[in-house]
Amino acid sequence: MEKWDLTPKTGGKVFEGEGGAYYAWSTSDMPSLAKAKVGAGWLLLQPGGFALPHYADSKKLGYVLQGRDGVVGIVLPNTTQEVVLNLKKGDIIPIPQGAISWWFNPHHSQQPITIVFLGDTSNALIPGQFTYAFLAGALGIMGGFSSHLISNLYSLTPQETTTLTTSQTGLLIISLPKAHPIMPTPQVGPTKDYFVYNLNKDGDGDGDGDGDGGSSVRVLTEEEFPFIGGIGMSVERVRVEGNAIRAPIIRHTIQLVYIVGGDGRVEIVGMSGKSELNGEVKAGHLVLVPQFYGVALIAGDQGMDTFSLLTTNKPGMWKLGGRGSIWEAISPAVQEVALNVDSQFEKLFLSKVKNTQDIIPPTN
Repeated sequence: MEKWDLTPKTGGKVFEGEGGAYYAWSTSDMPSLAKAKVGAGWLLLQPGGFALPHYADSKKLGYVLQGRDGVVGIVLPNTTQEVVLNLKKGDIIPIPQGAISWWFNPHHSQQPITIVFLGDTSNALIPGQFTYAFLAGALGIMGGFSSHLISNLYSLTPQETTTLTTSQTGLLIISLPKAHPIMPTPQVGPTKDYFVYNLNKDGDGDGDGDGDGGSSVRVLTEEEFPFIGGIGMSVERVRVEGNAIRAPIIRHTIQLVYIVGGDGRVEIVGMSGKSELNGEVKAGHLVLVPQFYGVALIAGDQGMDTFSLLTTNKPGMWKLGGRGSIWEAISPAVQEVALNVDSQFEKLFLSKVKNTQDIIPPTN
């Protein structure tokens, strides 16, 4: 069986400027991403920061880690209408493959906005990585066509063509002056609710703070958020209080885990029954869990907060502990034979299983 390198990694800097920065996980540094065909990156926008309009070769989910006044504009494939939305901490926004988007952090926000992106790169140019194309700027696709074509396409003079294709010299992210043109007003109500879902609205924090420090598990699927199902994904948010344990689970799909906050350890066991990872993690780390591998989280003193992409809209799993554990379903006689124990020990074990929880609280 082929070996996976599941070492947790932080993203590397792709671009940094006055308006913000973009980081990504490369397949050269984290080869498991290419094998699993998933990718990740994160965007930081300073007040006034503007990510130029672009599209990507992968479908992905954006999860807002910090900020409350972010603005995103999206034009979905095969549409001609721009949707403009406000973003704040806790928001999830799916971005379909090929959708045009731009991202902005207004000056009045007075704080950076950061967004982590996790996605499916099955149909990407480079499996395991997001590849972007920009409509404008020094890397803009408009500047790649000949002046003759652009001039005839838009009925422009040579000077007007030059103005169109070379005026914007910025790259990925620029910083807008405070006197910039007024940006579109974000839409609210049903339109926003269709495109954006805030995980914190269910009582897991208020969107600005860090919650109450308790433990929780939250899986978001298309049943509650149809738009996320439309691109074939689900998410899991897990918060484990200090020194508590998230009991091992086995998922039927690839799970890409971003450590939002805190620290601790992650244990992953492969299908051969051998440990594939027993390592320390901290905020900013990315961890890949292959499908049908078992994974457990052990929080440090400050707890652990994770956000995961599940590469299916109908996630399934088995639990090794907690209510609904697989051991509760297997008949006693089969357990005795499989574990090579007597009935007395099997009854003891099952009684212990029934008393476990999905998240095992810290021991005093």
